[in-house]
Amino acid sequence: MWDGSHNMESDPERHCNTDWILRADPDLSTGEQLNLTLPREEDGSFSRCRMFVPVDWNISDIREHGLNETTGCRDGWVYTNSLYEATIVTDFDLVCEKANMAGVSQMVFMMGLLTGSFIFGPAANSYGRRRTTQLPVILLLIFPIAAGVSPNFSVYIVFQFIIGAAVGGYKMNSTLLATEWIGITRRSSASCLCQMFLAVGQCAIAGLVYVVPDWRKTQYIMGGAEACVFLYIWWIPESARWLLGQGRIKEANELIQKVAAINKKKIPDNLLGEVPEEQTVQSEGIRSILTSGVLMKYLLIMSFVWFSLSLGYFCLMLNVGGFGLNIFLVQFFFGFSELLASLVCLWVLELSGRKKCLMATLMTAGFLCLLTLAFPRDSAVVITILVIMGKFFFSWASSVCTIYIQELFPTSVRQSAVGLGYTAYRVGGLMSSVLNMLAVYHWSVPTTVFSSLAVVSGALVFLLPETSKKELPDSTSEAKGNRTISDGETEGNLAENNRKSTKL
Repeated sequence: MWDGSHNMESDPERHCNTDWILRADPDLSTGEQLNLTLPREEDGSFSRCRMFVPVDWNISDIREHGLNETTGCRDGWVYTNSLYEATIVTDFDLVCEKANMAGVSQMVFMMGLLTGSFIFGPAANSYGRRRTTQLPVILLLIFPIAAGVSPNFSVYIVFQFIIGAAVGGYKMNSTLLATEWIGITRRSSASCLCQMFLAVGQCAIAGLVYVVPDWRKTQYIMGGAEACVFLYIWWIPESARWLLGQGRIKEANELIQKVAAINKKKIPDNLLGEVPEEQTVQSEGIRSILTSGVLMKYLLIMSFVWFSLSLGYFCLMLNVGGFGLNIFLVQFFFGFSELLASLVCLWVLELSGRKKCLMATLMTAGFLCLLTLAFPRDSAVVITILVIMGKFFFSWASSVCTIYIQELFPTSVRQSAVGLGYTAYRVGGLMSSVLNMLAVYHWSVPTTVFSSLAVVSGALVFLLPETSKKELPDSTSEAKGNRTISDGETEGNLAENNRKSTKL
């Protein structure tokens, strides 16, 4: 939750700071001060964005003649009845004519995520999965703390952009690195476990913000938590698949032997001996996708799925305080639903396959969110329940999508394809902020758009092949026809029986 939405009360109770009148009478009560210095709205409440123009009169003249000319808040605001001690909204006064700046900060974070996909995706192909996972960790250790000491909003959004780029790179490459080390029968575990820890983090952040309702202190704590990752990230191994693809056979063999020793497994005699004879440096790139009709179809469909999924997911996440219930409670249930989705995905995915799971989850999420339009806006409990259920299926679909796109493309272009898929995902996240802003024209517009796209993308998945229980392809030709392993075949036998294969 580095985007800051957990610590952002978009429209806090407030009034202009009118302490100028205390120079005329320091003993004024708060009620009388507000009555003399603030105009009233049509409903009788004090204006939250206007004040009377200060005058150099004595207090008796102000009481007798009153003030009529108004202006904007010249000396800032006084915030009252806030859920938080401090937020970026109250610290940087992102209210009234600057109210849209809170949404801009989220959009900048999403732009960072998009940029991270552009930078760290191709970099993982050139410099390896390990390095492009470690560098974002360093950035996430430094810049959240730097954001916490931001003196103004401009500096804050610069740091948020860098944080977004780091989050995008870390999530993408860490999941890929885990997937490439895990065998066929447990491959889905990598994505599902990553989603589970993300969900636990969402639940934890709700509790953290409730206990520490100051956004700067929250930034320091999250930066400190990242220090734990910084301590162990240097011990993770490089992807043996990537090393083989680069022709670094000796390093790959050493890692495979080390992993086998840790797992107390015997390596098939022919595996390490045949790889050097057959393995060549893989130089396929994005052009291989563009020149292959099959891979291009996979990429277009998966990119649209990623975009639709992200648009719905983030439209819900960034509107966490807009469903009419306590924001901490909704945030907790959002995290819990994601945790539950990861657990269910871990269990169901291998039974039903990737294709059926992705179709069902996307279409169900879309229909549930569309169903919220059938209820009045003041039905907060019902709408929140439906939204949480929709979020559950969006989270489930995200776990499936992360696995599916990696299994559709060969090792030589996998990270390029994943990078392009994540780019579509980040564009969807970026557009979610814009789509939520369209609610000013009609509250149903965002829900109608993202829900409809989710249903359409779910239907398009029908055109993709099933990849469950199939080898990860190493070349473009293999991506068009992976063979299925039988239930009784072990991964060791599979490696042994694959003629001159580089499969791990």
